[in-house]
Amino acid sequence: MADEQVGSNTEQPQQQFAMQRIYTKDLSFESPATPAVFKEQWQPKINVELNTRAEPIDEEGNFDVVLTVTVTAKVEEETAFLVEVQQAGIFFLQGFEGEELRRILRTAAPNILFPFARETLDSTCVKGGFPALMLAPVNFEALYQQALAQAQTAEAPAKH
Repeated sequence: MADEQVGSNTEQPQQQFAMQRIYTKDLSFESPATPAVFKEQWQPKINVELNTRAEPIDEEGNFDVVLTVTVTAKVEEETAFLVEVQQAGIFFLQGFEGEELRRILRTAAPNILFPFARETLDSTCVKGGFPALMLAPVNFEALYQQALAQAQTAEAPAKH
């Protein structure tokens, strides 16, 4: 019993991660080839681009995290539609520093935001007269690891 109390008295910063608010920062939809594209057979080439950014918004540990998802659908070489959403959230993080903080802001926060972005993109495409757009889930941890590997490769001096 005494051993348990001694172990619990060690001072460690308490870690907290909490979502404060989710909101749409920006939404854009263009369908430059309408109405002619509606006459074409619908077998589009879909391109999806993802980007995240995170910025502190105060000294208390609140961060604004923005996940930008851009989807371009082309039928042959004609752009059928281009839709982009900046899905954002305010997240509270306490007790995290350095690499651990960056990892949470680049993986956990986007994981929370992505379903909201996906639903917004889907409903926007349907309202634009196109079939539902069901994006596959994204592994933000794998993307983060890939970005780290690319950064390390770029920083490594060329060996001759």
